[in-house]
Amino acid sequence: MIGSGSIQSIVLPMSRFVIRIGIIALSVLAIFIAGVPLLALLDLLGGGTGYGLCEAGLDQCRNPYTAAPELSVLLTVGLLGCVAGIRILVKLQQRVDKNDHTVRE
Repeated sequence: MIGSGSIQSIVLPMSRFVIRIGIIALSVLAIFIAGVPLLALLDLLGGGTGYGLCEAGLDQCRNPYTAAPELSVLLTVGLLGCVAGIRILVKLQQRVDKNDHTVRE
């Protein structure tokens, strides 16, 4: 029969790995969310549509005055959600590390 020590020796490294992957994924997502306005502006300056913001280009853009604040709120909420998720995962990783030290002693 497998002892509890051997199960913990398998589960703890896996949980650390999964937590680290989650932190990396949320960090990359946060960087992408922060870069969306810059990418849209660069596309508009190059004569593009701003990735759908202005379908006919910047010269004939007919977006209502609420489009920019709406996009800002969505991006801010997404960024804050990513930061909160990263914080939760870091706290979880600290708890797993703390439990690992107690189990080993």
